[in-house]
Amino acid sequence: MAFSLDLTADSTRNALRPSAAPEKPSLIGLTRAEMAEALVSSGIVPERQAKMRVQQLWHWLYVRGVSDFAHMFNISKDLRGALAEHFAISRPEIVEEQISNDGTRKWLFRFPPRGAGRPVEIETVYIPEEGRGTLCISSQVGCTLTCSFCHTGTQKLVRNLTAEEILAQLLSARDRLGDFPDRDTPAGAIVPSEGRKVSNIVMMGMGEPLYNFDAVKKALLIASDGDGLALSKRRITLSTSGVVPEIYRTGEDIGVMLAISLHATNDDLRDLLVPINKKFPLKELMKACREYPGLSNARRITFEYVMLKDVNDSLEDAKALVQLLKGIPAKINLIPFNPWPGSNYQCSDWEQIEKFADYINAAGYASPIRTPRGRDILAACGQLKSESERLKKSERLALEAMMIAGHGEA
Repeated sequence: MAFSLDLTADSTRNALRPSAAPEKPSLIGLTRAEMAEALVSSGIVPERQAKMRVQQLWHWLYVRGVSDFAHMFNISKDLRGALAEHFAISRPEIVEEQISNDGTRKWLFRFPPRGAGRPVEIETVYIPEEGRGTLCISSQVGCTLTCSFCHTGTQKLVRNLTAEEILAQLLSARDRLGDFPDRDTPAGAIVPSEGRKVSNIVMMGMGEPLYNFDAVKKALLIASDGDGLALSKRRITLSTSGVVPEIYRTGEDIGVMLAISLHATNDDLRDLLVPINKKFPLKELMKACREYPGLSNARRITFEYVMLKDVNDSLEDAKALVQLLKGIPAKINLIPFNPWPGSNYQCSDWEQIEKFADYINAAGYASPIRTPRGRDILAACGQLKSESERLKKSERLALEAMMIAGHGEA
């Protein structure tokens, strides 16, 4: 399969920009208790009304998807004005929207400065599939892990995203996909549990989620709140490269599904591919997986395994993988390597990937081969990188040439 890289035909640049975000604290990303405290301390809501006002705001923000206080029609005009004067609920700027040939969408979001910092940009990807739609959310601007096969890892960490910025990716995606009720829908309407455009979210975008644990925790608990966005925790997956201490906390404090970015079955190779392994080697990582709270056949851990030609794709590697995961309820996602200019790896031959998958399946583990999505817009696994680190034209042409030559074909 060869791809043609026309990054402008289906791109929308600059036309999606909202007005500049005001320098006011946002209500997005606050817990109920924090929101109540903010309303009371601002002096616009009496303490006796705080719980009721939070309930109203929670509905408008997370059920209705409103991003303008003026549209909160069951709140008095005077209070709406006071809220707008003191707080923000606006969306980030959409610098660019790209739509792949396969329907995958990628957004480049720009967030305003925090404190003395500068504006930052991150990428978020939406993958439509039959019966569901998955949003791949970023947790950091850049990454510290420097995994050798990952394009995102070549961008240095700028900063962690806030809970507001993590949630804003979900809210903005649902805006663009028409996944909130129409404005004319009665205010009491609840978004149906079936038929959502965004039915699943995965913390698999830019960054290591467990190096931003507190913000990720707060955002995911709001995303799974039954009176708001109401995503089931079984439809939320957090992917980590192996920050062992926080794996335990993820199960206990958040309770979402866990994915491990594994890619190797021995420490020597994993030290090279996933350098965090030097700090948390496979023995410690596997122990944390076996002890993950709620682990069962119904709540399996997903192990992600990128297929690298002549590196980790032999039958011996498959056998070692089965031994490594023995006793862990698991699913193994085999990921054809997605090439990027400057990478030192090639994707395994398709025939070899199928042989690898057949062995894993025969051993009793589900091992789907992940269909590469959004490669033509650099939205596939391991390809995300923000606009400040955007590919030059020559690099794009190099990537196209790699595709046409057959590298990484699926």
